[in-house]
Amino acid sequence: MKKLVISTGAGISAESGISTFRDAGGLWEQYPVMDVCSADGFARNPSLVHKFYNERRKQLQSCSPNAAHYGLVDLEKYFDVTVITQNVDDLHERAGSSKILHLHGELMKVRALDDESRVYTLRPEACETTPETVIDGHHVRPHIVFFQEAVPNFEPATQVVSEADIFVIIGTSLAVYPAASLLNYVRPGVPVYYIDPNPAGVPQSVTVIKAKASEGVAILTQMLLKEEEKK
Repeated sequence: MKKLVISTGAGISAESGISTFRDAGGLWEQYPVMDVCSADGFARNPSLVHKFYNERRKQLQSCSPNAAHYGLVDLEKYFDVTVITQNVDDLHERAGSSKILHLHGELMKVRALDDESRVYTLRPEACETTPETVIDGHHVRPHIVFFQEAVPNFEPATQVVSEADIFVIIGTSLAVYPAASLLNYVRPGVPVYYIDPNPAGVPQSVTVIKAKASEGVAILTQMLLKEEEKK
């Protein structure tokens, strides 16, 4: 089975109603980004950061996976699929994807402040946290990669991308590093597809599908299966 590696960004979750960083009127506009999404911001005002992520978790509860998420699950019938996502939501999990690597952390998880290997999954009905929250004797923080922090899953992601037989990018502006540099780890000659309604500039060898994620995944699936039939 060919290895199909799919890198997803905010665009795939936007159709589920999750506001992105750059959306006008989104959750992000209510807070200066560096106050709620940076290591300095957390050190300065942990209460505000917990409040922000409580609101994001609450928003996530009202959202469901969309056709694009389910379309990636369907591709598992034909390919060995790994999803590498910049998104912190759990929509890929809820859709049923088998192999998911989160680059920027996970919204529904927290980890111990004094031992980052201790990660805890929050229940939807009890997902609010504060600086006073203690689990198993540990104070916790959001299991999110803040600005100014290293991206621990980046190296495993580059390994997965370097083994890909087909590489797909969905719903990302290719402006967030290091995620945007994953394209550099694709082996020469490996087909690359890019789905986005407003695609960024990419090398000529990349097949661009100018569409929203749900429509684009349907088009991609037809293209990939047609290619497979030729062989």
